[in-house]
Amino acid sequence: MDPAPDSKTSLPCPELRRNRSERFLSIRQTTRALAAPLSAEDCAIQSMPDASPVKWHLAHTAWFFETFVLAPHQPGYRPFRPSYRVLFNSYYHTVGGRHPRPERGMLSRPGLEEVLAYRRHVDEATLGLLAGARLLPEVGALIELGLHHEQQHQELILTDVKHLLSRNPAKPAYQKQWPLTPIRARERRWISFEAGLREIGHSGPEFCFDNETPRHRAWLDAFQIASHPVTHGDFVEFIDDGGYRRPELWLSAGWDAVTACGWHAPQYWERCSGRWQSFTLHGQAPVDPHTPICHLSFFEADAFARWANARLPTEVEWEVAAREAPLAGNFLESGALHPLALREAAADETLAQAFGDVWEWTRSDYAPYPGFRAAAGALGEYNGKFMCGQYVLRGGSCATPASHIRATYRNFFPPAARWQFSGLRLAREAE
Repeated sequence: MDPAPDSKTSLPCPELRRNRSERFLSIRQTTRALAAPLSAEDCAIQSMPDASPVKWHLAHTAWFFETFVLAPHQPGYRPFRPSYRVLFNSYYHTVGGRHPRPERGMLSRPGLEEVLAYRRHVDEATLGLLAGARLLPEVGALIELGLHHEQQHQELILTDVKHLLSRNPAKPAYQKQWPLTPIRARERRWISFEAGLREIGHSGPEFCFDNETPRHRAWLDAFQIASHPVTHGDFVEFIDDGGYRRPELWLSAGWDAVTACGWHAPQYWERCSGRWQSFTLHGQAPVDPHTPICHLSFFEADAFARWANARLPTEVEWEVAAREAPLAGNFLESGALHPLALREAAADETLAQAFGDVWEWTRSDYAPYPGFRAAAGALGEYNGKFMCGQYVLRGGSCATPASHIRATYRNFFPPAARWQFSGLRLAREAE
């Protein structure tokens, strides 16, 4: 696997209507394609405790199918390496009680070629299971969960690699820079919603994670939400107005982060000859003022909203507002791997760029819905991850697979996290 930074990543496009074998292969091949521009050295390194090496992502997604699908449901299945059952389990603890996530980059062995052989072994066995005369419904559900779990890791591969390459003083590109075209600015409009009792959450037979359920009623006061996300140009105005130097704009924990971490701009930004530039998966590039702002923490998004005399929407407001928006946008499959400027105005009462481009922070704590019941057993690790002090993001990003997202999808991160493609859309009380 020689590095090929000047080639554009070619990705298969999974369709929900494909049969299980074709969809399984398509999603598995996409993960492999995302690693193709990288060297073995690229795939082994971990640049921060919250990230994982690409080699670990490749192995862990195979581990899921081996552990939860093949071992219990494929008679006669022989594990590729019995030690992998522990090595690539995301919640493995050592005898001494240490969580090894920050040390995944120390796993020099197995090597990348052996990890790829592990994936081939698991793929062949899983395809054999899928080709069987009758697939039990519970096994089909496990495979579907495994595919969505893999799509989560596809996005993480890109965000983790972006952080890794940004730490290199040479600022290497993951793939060739795309052509930027001038786009005129769009004026923000406010879309109004009346007060009332609304239903949110997932319903129906299609796949969802259990944190999207149960569907339930929630009261909404009248509110307004912005027609499109905050842009890089908007955020430059915040910086120029001293946004990072004004403690009155920040939550106290946010101001602590600003002072402790020395934040003065979004992650990956730097001043070059008086102009803002940002590191992207295409290398260093000028900040485009018309593209949605990304790589903001919750604290930065909240401070910007306060500066703009607005606020972040709740996740209930966001879901109600976005449910009429088309489930289309700048996703992983576009190959842009960066937020793009709005090219066509949305309908008057429809959110523009609700899906794709950037995850949008909400002001909602990540907590279970009323009546929630977590999945039992080890699979509870892949559902029901309710953690203290995290906030909900909605809508997907330019690194999210298109078939993975829906209006009810709930992402979540700690408030200081900045390495995801996270931005914001403003909301305010109804006038």
